[in-house]
Amino acid sequence: MEPNTLLEALIDEAGVSRAGLAAHVNRAGRDRGLCLRYEHTAVARWLKGQRPRGQVPDLICEVLGHRLSRALSLDDIGMAFPASGPAAPASSLTGFVERTTALWRSDEQQRHGLAAAPAATGTTAVMPVWEWENPPEDADVSRTGPRRVGTADIAMLRAARAHYELMYRKAGGIATRSRIIGFLNAETAPLLRGGYSDATGRQLHRATGALVAVAGICAYDSDAHGLAQRYFHQALRLAKASGDRGLGGYVIALLVNQSLFLAEYRQSVAFAESALRAAGGEITPALAADLHAMQAKAYAHLGDGPNARRCIRHAESEAARVRPEREPDETGYVQPGLVDVQVAEALLGLGDLPAAVEHAAAAVRTPAHDRGRVHRLAILTTIELRRGEADRAAVIATEMAERAGGMESRRLRDRLREVRGQLVASGSAEAGRAAALVEGALRVPL
Repeated sequence: MEPNTLLEALIDEAGVSRAGLAAHVNRAGRDRGLCLRYEHTAVARWLKGQRPRGQVPDLICEVLGHRLSRALSLDDIGMAFPASGPAAPASSLTGFVERTTALWRSDEQQRHGLAAAPAATGTTAVMPVWEWENPPEDADVSRTGPRRVGTADIAMLRAARAHYELMYRKAGGIATRSRIIGFLNAETAPLLRGGYSDATGRQLHRATGALVAVAGICAYDSDAHGLAQRYFHQALRLAKASGDRGLGGYVIALLVNQSLFLAEYRQSVAFAESALRAAGGEITPALAADLHAMQAKAYAHLGDGPNARRCIRHAESEAARVRPEREPDETGYVQPGLVDVQVAEALLGLGDLPAAVEHAAAAVRTPAHDRGRVHRLAILTTIELRRGEADRAAVIATEMAERAGGMESRRLRDRLREVRGQLVASGSAEAGRAAALVEGALRVPL
C-alpha cells in the first residue's frame, strides 16, 4: 500500500486530529443509521493506504468537505479505488489541483520519505509527457471559488517566479527550496482554488506552472529526484491547462536535463524530440538550442557520434537566432555561452578535445551569473586536465572554488568533488594546491 498523502494533507488543512476525524465520521454515520466505532488507529491505517469499506469514504468526504467549505470527491481524498485495484485514471483539473496542493503541503511539512523517493521510470515517467503532447485539451479552465482571482494576483506569481529563480542562481536550490514551497502553500494554493474566468484561469495556470517548475529545479538541486520529477509533471499539466505549448516545452527541457543526470539517455532524446515536435511554432530559438544541445550530450553518452554532431549543428544554428527581448522569462537561463558549454560537454564525451576546449573557453569568456560561471569553469578544468594541461587547469579551478562560496547546491557539490578528484589524480603540485582550495569550499556542510 502507498501512503495516502492526499488524505493526510486534507486532515492537516482542516485542522482536525485523527481522533477528531474518527469521531466526526462516527457521528456522520449515525445520521445515516450506521453504527461505527472508529478510533484514531483506524485513521492511521487510512493514512497508510487502507481504504475503509462501504459508505465510510463518502463520510470522510462529507466531514472534511464541511470543515473546508468545499465539496470533496473520493479522488480528492485518495480513495477513488481500492488499494488493490487499478491506478486511478487521469482526473479532472479540479482533482489535479487538490492532489497538487496536497503534495505542496506534504513537502512543506517534510513528510517522511517524500524527499528521498527515487525518480519514477518506465511508463510512469513517460505518461505525463505523452498526455501533454496528445488530446484532449482543456476546453474551459474557469472555476467558481470564494476568492476572485485578478491580474494583480497573476502579476504577483510572475514576480515570485523571477525572485526565486534569482535566489536559486545566487544561493542554490537547498537554500531556496523551503522558501518557494512556503509561498506555494500560503499564496498560490488559495488562488488555484479561487474563482476565475477561462481567460484568467489560463494565465493563472501558466504563472503557477512556471513557478512550480522552479520548485522542481530546487528539489533537483537538493538531490530529491522523485520529488523534483513530481513537480515537473505538475508544471507540465499546468502548462497544458494554460494552453501555452512553449511553456510545456520548457518544462520538458527540465525533464531532459534530469534524465541526463540519471543516465536515462534514450529517454532524454525521446523527451527532447517530443518537445521539439509538439511545441512546434511556439518553441523559441533559445529553448530549441538547449534541447538540441542536450540531445547532443545524450547521443555522445550513447556513443552515437553522427547524431551527436547533427544535434550540435542544430543547437548552434538556433543559438545564432536567439533574441533575448523576444524570449519568455523562463528561457532566460539560455544565456550567451550556455550552448557553448553544452556543446563542449558533448564533444568531451566524443573525445574531441581540441574542439571541446575551444567551446568551453568561449563559454568562460562570456559573462554569466555566478552559478553558470562555476559550471563553465568546472567543465573547462576537466577538459584541460584531459589534455594534460594541469597547471592551466589549476588556475581555472582556483577561480571556480572562489566563486562557489555561499552556494548551497548538491549538484555543484558533486561537480566540485569530481573536479577535486581529477586535480589530485593529475599529480601536479599546482593542481594539488587548487584541489586544497576546492576541498575548503566543500568543508562547510550544507
